[in-house]
Amino acid sequence: MGKHGTYRLLSPFRRLVADLMYFSMQTPAVMIERRMDLSALAAARLRCVPRPAWTVLFTKAFALVGRDFPELRQAYMPYPFPRLYENRHSVAALNVERKLGDESIVLQCLIERPEKRSLAELDAILRTNQTTPLEDLRWFRRARTLSRLPLPIRRLVWWAALRMLGRQRCHNFGTFSVSSIAPLGAGIVHLLPILTASLHYGLFEPDFQLTMRMTFDHRVMDGATAARVMVALEQRLQSDIAAELNTMALRAAA
Repeated sequence: MGKHGTYRLLSPFRRLVADLMYFSMQTPAVMIERRMDLSALAAARLRCVPRPAWTVLFTKAFALVGRDFPELRQAYMPYPFPRLYENRHSVAALNVERKLGDESIVLQCLIERPEKRSLAELDAILRTNQTTPLEDLRWFRRARTLSRLPLPIRRLVWWAALRMLGRQRCHNFGTFSVSSIAPLGAGIVHLLPILTASLHYGLFEPDFQLTMRMTFDHRVMDGATAARVMVALEQRLQSDIAAELNTMALRAAA
């Protein structure tokens, strides 16, 4: 290192994060939050072996809500003229931290139709993306290829997929995301979303109260709709997801 410090080139995956932030900053986002009582859900989860990740529970519940609220499957597409693209089904985008040499990188784990998958299947998909060698992960290979493109071409690819091509946007980025660093002892309060709806949350309180947050694109939905989505999310967690966890627990005990 020089006397006053040194410059370091961005790694390929830092370039993708810079691209992500470049486009995320162009989304007129609003955040809404709801305090949820998830004590019954937590009790049901504790009885399961293996125990599904909280992210998995929230992902399936949100996808179930997406069947009733088409806004969660829509995206604002400004080119060649402003319009909304509505995908036929949900595609969940989950973040998975991995090590690449000495660098920590975050990869996307995209899951189509999570509302039609069991919690066990969703949890297995997430764990596979956390443990499979990077070279065997499709999304790692695609991200690496994109990161190696020159900046103008890379940004053009992002722009076309996010701003012009609705089907490609949902296929490559998802219709909603769920993000949390709660296992590391913290929570994301402010988030710059690239998608129409992004769920994020922090730490549970001792009685399993949780403040759930959703940051959404105001061009697609209004605050009243977002509030109804959050109410519906808590209801799905307390009904459908809790019931499936109880079934899993009974099978594990048999």
